[in-house]
Amino acid sequence: MKRLFFALWPSNETRKQIIRINQSIKSSDLKKVKQENLHVTLVFLGNVDTESEILLRQCVKDVSAQPFVLDFDQLNYWRKPRILCLLTHQVHSQLLILVDTLKHKVEQCGIKTDERPYKPHITLARKARKLVEVDTLSIKWPAQEFCLVESCSTPEGVHYKVLQRWDFIPN
Repeated sequence: MKRLFFALWPSNETRKQIIRINQSIKSSDLKKVKQENLHVTLVFLGNVDTESEILLRQCVKDVSAQPFVLDFDQLNYWRKPRILCLLTHQVHSQLLILVDTLKHKVEQCGIKTDERPYKPHITLARKARKLVEVDTLSIKWPAQEFCLVESCSTPEGVHYKVLQRWDFIPN
């Protein structure tokens, strides 16, 4: 079994923008997300067996989406999971279409998905106790592909590994 999710994976330039913001957060009680793990989850799949993973990869190969840009412009604190995350005020319609399409494909493969409304975010830190101040905040994230990612637990902590990428196929 593998712990899997679909995600948007940042380009090197986008990752650098996120890292600059994360470095400006000064708080000793936070556990910052590793730089190489920064992403936007599209659909969380949970534990998936090999047969279902193969089926999933086959089902999503023809997913079409137009490239779009997300503008993450707000730092937020979510009390229940105790995270600091970046949010976007304007959720792009193409992102919602992509998430709905992926959820539908996943459910066709017999995998249940989260019922909660989708909120695109970038988790910056865990074990947060409150919202903190940051200087400037605006990340332009050009999305041109989505990925299947595995969450791997190691003695050093969680590591996310991109298993496959799919370029957006314009309609």
